[in-house]
Amino acid sequence: MATYPGAFINGAWQDGKGAEIEVRNPYDNSLVGSVNAATSDQLEAAVAAAAAAFPAWRRTPLMQRVELCRKALEVCLEHAPAIAEMITRETGKTIREAEEEMVEFTVDHFRRASEDVIRYRGQVLPSTQERNGSKRIMVVQEPIGVVAAVSPWNFPVDIAGIPIVYGLALGCTLVWKASEIAPICANMFVDVLHEAGFPAGTINLVHGYGDIGAELVAHDKVGSVVFTGSVATGEKVAAAAGLKNRVLELGGNGPQIVRADADLEHAADAAITGCFYLAGQCCTAAERILVHRDVQDRFVELLTERTKALKVGDPLSHDTDMGPVATDANLNRTQEHIADAVAKGATVVYGGGAEGRLHEPTIITGVTSDMRIAQEETFGPVAPIITFDTDDEAIRIANETEFGLTAAVFTEDLRTAWRYAEELCHGTVHINETTNYWDQMAPFGGAKKSGAGRELSTYILDAMSETKQITWDIA
Repeated sequence: MATYPGAFINGAWQDGKGAEIEVRNPYDNSLVGSVNAATSDQLEAAVAAAAAAFPAWRRTPLMQRVELCRKALEVCLEHAPAIAEMITRETGKTIREAEEEMVEFTVDHFRRASEDVIRYRGQVLPSTQERNGSKRIMVVQEPIGVVAAVSPWNFPVDIAGIPIVYGLALGCTLVWKASEIAPICANMFVDVLHEAGFPAGTINLVHGYGDIGAELVAHDKVGSVVFTGSVATGEKVAAAAGLKNRVLELGGNGPQIVRADADLEHAADAAITGCFYLAGQCCTAAERILVHRDVQDRFVELLTERTKALKVGDPLSHDTDMGPVATDANLNRTQEHIADAVAKGATVVYGGGAEGRLHEPTIITGVTSDMRIAQEETFGPVAPIITFDTDDEAIRIANETEFGLTAAVFTEDLRTAWRYAEELCHGTVHINETTNYWDQMAPFGGAKKSGAGRELSTYILDAMSETKQITWDIA
């Protein structure tokens, strides 16, 4: 069994001095490897290294930082296949999904960041307090300092790569606490950055559990916190972060609304992606499918046909459409939500069972708002069907949970689509597109308990910079 370093501090790998973290493949429970968690002393050293590296890094000419990002793109592309395979072994996401994560998202962060940071401009404002014309007011964006990146397991490199790559391009330094479920692929990504030539101290990595993450986000030398995870943990992060800049990307219970005038074939395809991509373990998953009563039977028929065609099995096979759920907690919660729904009158029309962590893609009809599956985030491969009769009812149901991340509406009526777009209390509303759709140049984040702040493109740059006013008196 391979044992991997537990920390990367000031440009060098170290063995973690804390408890062993064993990594097992969710598909067959085979041992992938292990790391030892970092201790509080090692975390302190990581933050100190980032803080010490910051003054020189922020003064490094912009185009030198950009050139390093461009070099890292080439290195990352070279190593992408190996990292994708490790992502699959650690998390159970299919190799096709892992390759997408690496090639379409992670690798391209370097290109997008190098372009976005060049265009991240300030302003010159008019002077309005006096009438003599002697004042000049400049507004500039400056890197905030040390950024704490705390990332999840389901996109273990891509999601972490957003603050890491954009932060480095901007002139920030970082300390990354990766998910304990997927620590080895995190090491491999740090090796990419090191090989590309980012200076010692600019990127630091510590492994561990929630206690290390909590220490990191509360550290007084950290200027900005970028966290992706559960609502419960996100609320703790918000409290611990205090007045720091922060982006919190939390849970979701995204509705996909299918009106009577929708293209049902297209809507069924979107539901397959929304409900079963990554075995439903996405914050943007279609956790509720709201279908107009007049078309419910036909929609369920189409969805069932497509669900039956999915190949569930070994995630390392390129033929596999859906792999296992990553943790026993996800498996148990999915089963509990199904059982609760059935006990309250819902019907499982397809699937419902599990063998090990391979949970069947499942369709449930007769779901109502009093069921846990309609209110909580299942994070598993289930398509709960809720019937509605009017647009008012659909909007009310879609907005009734504590979440507000992503929603989707399927309709051929432009006027009605616009109404839904305005009235749905979600950070993103897709019209005739799956909930699991992202554009890397668009702001990503949620309303209500789905989070605070926005990721991607210049929106993440805002979270890792300070706005400074500089006034000149040239009288």
